[in-house]
Amino acid sequence: MGVHMANTWSFLNDVRILDLSRLLPGPMATQLLADLGAEVIKIEEPVEGDTGRHLGKDMFARLNRNKKSLTLNLKSDEGKALFTTLIKSADAIVESFRPGVMERLGFSWEQVREINPNIVYCSLSGFGQTGPYAKRAGHDIDFLALSGYFGVPSQVNARISRPNVRLSDYAGAMYAALSMSIAIASSKQSGKGQYLDVAILDAITAWTAPLVRIAHEVCGGDPDKMPFVMPDNDTYPTKDGQNIAIGLFENKFWISLAELLKDEFPELSDERFATNRKRNAAKQETHALLCRVFASKTLAEWELIFDPTDLPWAPVIEDLRLFEDPHMQARDMFHDLPDQTGDGTSFQVRYPVLFSEGLGELRQSAPDKGQHTEDILGSIGLSPEDIAKLKDQGTV
Repeated sequence: MGVHMANTWSFLNDVRILDLSRLLPGPMATQLLADLGAEVIKIEEPVEGDTGRHLGKDMFARLNRNKKSLTLNLKSDEGKALFTTLIKSADAIVESFRPGVMERLGFSWEQVREINPNIVYCSLSGFGQTGPYAKRAGHDIDFLALSGYFGVPSQVNARISRPNVRLSDYAGAMYAALSMSIAIASSKQSGKGQYLDVAILDAITAWTAPLVRIAHEVCGGDPDKMPFVMPDNDTYPTKDGQNIAIGLFENKFWISLAELLKDEFPELSDERFATNRKRNAAKQETHALLCRVFASKTLAEWELIFDPTDLPWAPVIEDLRLFEDPHMQARDMFHDLPDQTGDGTSFQVRYPVLFSEGLGELRQSAPDKGQHTEDILGSIGLSPEDIAKLKDQGTV
């Protein structure tokens, strides 16, 4: 594929964001904003760069496309002075340090708004800036544990196991990007910046808390009494050791399945399973019946049976077949961007919303460390000689 041109319609096109975040949540949030048109300047330590670079080229590439990279030593006086100048030209700052780090560097919210009153300042942290956990270390698994996520069973006989993606990190990133978009637009209108305290634990708790309350206050913690533990909406092993997903909780679909398989499995039409309410009251029996049904045939056989129907089913894809899926290909989800070196590519998944005016989210692969240092410093008035001196000093 060719590199996409930037869109011309987004209000973020003239927005400059200084990105001090690292690893997953912050870089994902700023990549979303970069995809949507913002100029995101990734501030990296001159020697080591972003910690995410050490997790592998592909991991880094998927979170840092469309960004510029500026190396800057924020612990040096010269680096602080350069960052201060950049703040004057910026619309937003994103940082993901523990509380207190930015203040020690001399760039807390209070200090930054003295430099630029219009700026939006986003602190994205695990536990937020206040509360007894604020300065604790934490990662995705910890936030899931504390949010009550594991107290919300969703399957019959479910066991605690961590999600296969960093769910709470993604939740925090999405709330950060959404909130920054609103705050930046508001600042453009009012001339007044503001501070955003985004806690990853808060983000995932916003998703889990209502279900935790129902599960344990209304249902007493018993999965068999929980309305969202649906025995007819699950994944089931097939005869060949693969898995099939099917959602039959809408009664019309259960009736369709029962009619389709009435000769081989007449018990599907038993009065005990006639309604969603009855199936939920007999979770174990319903689950056991469906396990027997789907274990009777291979996944390929079920595909032949279900393809002509309107049943809501899907093969459970656990391998590279994802990239061969005809629907994914028709939706143009997967792309390769040329590396900055020009001798390779980086795998990318497009921004998951299609805009009628076009987005142009696949403009540039992740930058090399410090790739745009000269251009960015030149834009704030430094000469090539000044920049060379700063490089010799280890400032950039």
